Amino acid sequence: MPNDANTSGVLEEALERLHASGPEIYEWRLTNHAPMVVEALATHGQSGSVHRWLDAYQAKLDDFPTPVSPVTDANWREALGDTRRGADWIGYFLRAIDERPWRDVLAEWWPRLLPGIYGGATHPVIRIGHAVRVITESGENTPRLAEVAHGLGYWAARYQPVSGVAPLAGAPDADGALEAVPAIRDFQGGFRDRLPRVDRLPVWSPDVTDPDEARRRLTELVGASTRRYATHGHGDPTMLVHAATAPNAVLRTLPALPRALWVPSLHAAWTASAAVTSMYAPAEPVPYVPTTGITAEEVLERALAHGDEHVIKFADTAVDVGDEQSLGAALRAADLSEPLSY
Repeated sequence: MPNDANTSGVLEEALERLHASGPEIYEWRLTNHAPMVVEALATHGQSGSVHRWLDAYQAKLDDFPTPVSPVTDANWREALGDTRRGADWIGYFLRAIDERPWRDVLAEWWPRLLPGIYGGATHPVIRIGHAVRVITESGENTPRLAEVAHGLGYWAARYQPVSGVAPLAGAPDADGALEAVPAIRDFQGGFRDRLPRVDRLPVWSPDVTDPDEARRRLTELVGASTRRYATHGHGDPTMLVHAATAPNAVLRTLPALPRALWVPSLHAAWTASAAVTSMYAPAEPVPYVPTTGITAEEVLERALAHGDEHVIKFADTAVDVGDEQSLGAALRAADLSEPLSY
């Protein structure tokens, strides 16, 4: 796919616009998806559409949050998961990345934050995945490094672990493991209400110890969860996107991480994808209707014309997977979702 993120400067302009806004919108109730979308558009050769899309999304944005008290190396534990400290956390990581190589900061904080991958409905890790992709593929500069800091700060503020999940029998492959995920018993409320009700999940790939095998399994999971949307996305067209985009964000981040962190990254990505599946999967699937002859370029153009942030981000992941059913799943997401008015 075309990649003009390293030459146009449009992505940098968009990120600088967005860094004046907070990581969430509507008074810390929903995620600000714009940083992820503009990266996806720029990476896929759609820089000419970045500001037009952002202008349409701009009305949703909130001001940057007010700082409370600086996060430091001495007090960070007490600030972890405190949404009131979003500005403090972002400031902490901006300082850290200014003082040290960003990969070193990421390697230090990734294992600290990974148990809280569910926080913010998995959006913080997705934001990190987008930021890391553009840097590893196209190079670093000040706005891109700031985006890593904003993503890490958002994750730290929204850090939310899960405990007490009973292990169930799994399956040898990702498709079977996802099929074995039981639905939660009560579907009332949103993500934060449902997450504590996830109390049973299948075990998948518990014996993996080799980093390369972990990457292979993670790639398998991204493909399985993306294809599954074609038959199960109607359970919740927006939230079930994250069963695929969250593990794909982890996969995109692996090249920037020490290999010793790849195996725990696989396990965290699996539990995140499985938890989303448990919280939002429908009672019954619908048949998959093949879409023949569709290209990745056409899928991205359809997603951009639709405009919904989740549709664009899911199309971005579907293009990574690249097979017919994944591309068809991206079209299914567009059919199921409300378009953005340009």
